[in-house]
Amino acid sequence: MEMQYFKDYSPALGRDVECKAYGYAGRPVLYIPCQNGRFFDFENFRMADAWAPWIESGRVMVFSIDTIDWETWSNGGGDPRRRIERYEQWVRHITDEMVPFMRQTVNERNGWDGYPGVMAFGCSLGATHAANLYFRRPDLFDTLLALSGVYTAEYGFGSYMDDLVYQNSPIHYLANMPEDHPYIALYNLKRAVFCSGQGPWEMPDYTRTLQGILERKGIHAWVDYWGFDSSHDWYWWFRQVEYFLPYLLGEN
Repeated sequence: MEMQYFKDYSPALGRDVECKAYGYAGRPVLYIPCQNGRFFDFENFRMADAWAPWIESGRVMVFSIDTIDWETWSNGGGDPRRRIERYEQWVRHITDEMVPFMRQTVNERNGWDGYPGVMAFGCSLGATHAANLYFRRPDLFDTLLALSGVYTAEYGFGSYMDDLVYQNSPIHYLANMPEDHPYIALYNLKRAVFCSGQGPWEMPDYTRTLQGILERKGIHAWVDYWGFDSSHDWYWWFRQVEYFLPYLLGEN
């Protein structure tokens, strides 16, 4: 499997950032690690092996990045306004810096003139971030695979709410989205999967709450619940990747 390591300065974050790309061609996939995760988790936790058939066949290039959860969602003792402002800087890093870099890379590798969208993928809190990016920026993200996520900022910010927390809490902003909002038509041109197990350490009620909102708003998505043996762990996420990727990549 071809791998490349990158390190560069991020103006949005005001520091160097690292990422790793897996593959030689194909559509771009943004992998967001689990809570407090690093860019090398995609490889170290063997998620790269689950994606290997699609990476090695040139169907996808996966770009694995760092979270800054320890400064934002995980920093329960910090000032919530400063934490959400820092998170918003991370979002801008993704949308204004990482996505253009990914597009440029895949366009050069594939000989394309332009590629319209990026797949967002994550597990656990990584799924939360991936879903938030997908819903906030349907102009950039055209596919979503969210496994075992939570879809409310209450997970990281408790009862604190302000304008920035609100716009990073899908359960809140989607619930209040007008039914004629142009984003809904955009969502319905895309493919999104939300999956949760019902076994140890899983929290499927977050997914059920989101599902109810999507259904009320007429937002199409594949929402799936696996059994009571399906736990919040890598083994099950590997199996879910293998199950859902053919659909998301238009193979069936």
